[in-house]
Amino acid sequence: MVLRKHELEVKLKDDLELVRSGVLREENPLDTSEGFNELLQACRRGDLRRVQELISEGVNLNGKDKFDYTPLIIASLCGHFELVRLLLESGALAERDTFQGERCIYNALNDRIRNLLLEYDFSKSTDPLQPWAAHITSLLSRETPATSDISLVEGKDSFSLHKFVLSSRSPYFQRKLAETPETPTMKLQTSIPSESYALVLRYLYLGEIPRDIVNPGYTMRTEEEVLKGVDKLAKDLQIDKLWEAILSQNDRRLARQRHQDEVNTAQKQIEKFFREKVLGHKMTVDTTKVQDVKWPYGNAMFADCLLRADEADPNGGSTQDEQEAPSTINGIPIGPGAGKPQTNGTAKTRKSVLYPVHKAMLIRSPYFETMFSSQFMEAQTSDHLHIIQVDCLPEVLELVLTFLYTENVHVPLEYALDLLYTSDMLFLDKLKTKAAVAISTLGSGNNNVLVDRTHGQQQPNPDQQTKDDGSAVPGAVEVEPINVYDVLHAAWDLRVQRLEEFAARYLAYRLEDYIDEDDFAQLINESASRLKSREETDTIELLDDIRYYLSERFRLRFEDAGLDEMLDEDGEIAPEAAEAMAAAAAENSAVNGNASPPAKENGAQAGATNGGGPQATQLIPGTTVRTLDGEVAADEFESDALNYQLLLQKIDVMLDKLKLDA
Repeated sequence: MVLRKHELEVKLKDDLELVRSGVLREENPLDTSEGFNELLQACRRGDLRRVQELISEGVNLNGKDKFDYTPLIIASLCGHFELVRLLLESGALAERDTFQGERCIYNALNDRIRNLLLEYDFSKSTDPLQPWAAHITSLLSRETPATSDISLVEGKDSFSLHKFVLSSRSPYFQRKLAETPETPTMKLQTSIPSESYALVLRYLYLGEIPRDIVNPGYTMRTEEEVLKGVDKLAKDLQIDKLWEAILSQNDRRLARQRHQDEVNTAQKQIEKFFREKVLGHKMTVDTTKVQDVKWPYGNAMFADCLLRADEADPNGGSTQDEQEAPSTINGIPIGPGAGKPQTNGTAKTRKSVLYPVHKAMLIRSPYFETMFSSQFMEAQTSDHLHIIQVDCLPEVLELVLTFLYTENVHVPLEYALDLLYTSDMLFLDKLKTKAAVAISTLGSGNNNVLVDRTHGQQQPNPDQQTKDDGSAVPGAVEVEPINVYDVLHAAWDLRVQRLEEFAARYLAYRLEDYIDEDDFAQLINESASRLKSREETDTIELLDDIRYYLSERFRLRFEDAGLDEMLDEDGEIAPEAAEAMAAAAAENSAVNGNASPPAKENGAQAGATNGGGPQATQLIPGTTVRTLDGEVAADEFESDALNYQLLLQKIDVMLDKLKLDA
């Protein structure tokens, strides 16, 4: 351990010298910005939702404060496992060979977090764009399915490439292809060695530059001849950073930084192309006229197929394709729908959105890769671009395309559930995880969704009706940010454990709102029926999870207040302890007399919890505390114990009605 610490200290000094000299970039720079400080505070609280929002806003995950703390170190030190996983998935550095990485591992609060840090693949933690870059590189050698649309020919050598990649990465190709977008071939200068072209193209496709520029076993060219050709191509194609990448090969860390910089640059270049050419040229047409669209090959977007997504039916009817509607002869409707009542021209026409896309990026999805590699019609040549329908809303399809083209996508909560199903259909596991994270961070950490409303007042919901002064409208119904029943069904259908845990925790912290609903009872019944050949001794998984989080909801308050010793083996307050607390409260009230503030029924601010993070404070003398069923409690802690028992009793009553044993 001492030797390891000494090695790290020496390495840290060496790295600092290289950073000061400008050779290396500081991977954990000092960051005193307001956004970064807010990120650190969110990591201390374990506020998953706020951290997710800050990540989407572009806050640096790998900065450090004046005490050399990074967000990952703080999350690890505070024991927030899910938050540590989110930071790693988002690109937080966890390299053991660095001072910050080693510090993060040794400061982990528990073995679960420590093992996660040790097992997390280094390449994933240091380069979140690595899978995307690897796909771009693979396009150089991929033969099936065929996605190249241009060949660069030099003598007997030929390179099968992609116009959208060349146009995005090189100003030279951008100008040339804009003039002749339909060209299938381009001739190269014979005076430049083919090895030089291969090296430059590998760089454009984000491949790592080999240390040995020339392999004597495969070419008669000298290294000097190849490098001269590379120099000329770099100038002609306006590739400024190529020489830096070549010269940095002798330093592993410097080469890695140069490669990461180039990947980030390429990601921005292709994202710009995607915004301008794909999203900027989408077409909105009547659904009944989609098949009339004839888009030629050799278009200015270099697209080789069209993706179609239908908008929601504006008339609220079936989502059946309107192309299957009955045809007419001389204005007289025929077919199965001929007898349907007419709307006198008031019905709105359903719309479809078409996106000009590139198969080379679509095949990141195994769904499209299989489609274009098989004998399906979409893989065959045709006079015009094939139109491929994706069963989702246009907004969801845009999120999918953004992910495929750029790897980075912000998932709005309103489309997260639809995106979850679509990404599962397209076998995009990483995007599926992003959608699940967007939903699960809704109910984790210090946010209003999981506020324990038996203590304190809930913060206003942004969707709740309010007066001009910001107060809630009396009788206004609070709008749930998401339907937890739909979330749980999606978790079961798609086997997403993260969402099962979220839904159980969400329900537990709002159980008083759901326990009396028929839909909730039906949900418990469904959970019980998911176990085949269920025996009377089997438990109900969802109910077990709800009971666990319910005990967490109340138990944490007792533990923070030092009352955990009053809990019996079943997690309930012992009668003797409850009587003692009641007597103490009565004595305290008698001592203080009537000098206390007016009572606040059902709104005592003592120890309001937020997202499972309890704050136990002393009850104001004279304040009236009531339980969920309206009964007066001696104090807040007795109210907690009674509320906990009341909810458990309601669960038992529901199980009796369902004739279930759990």
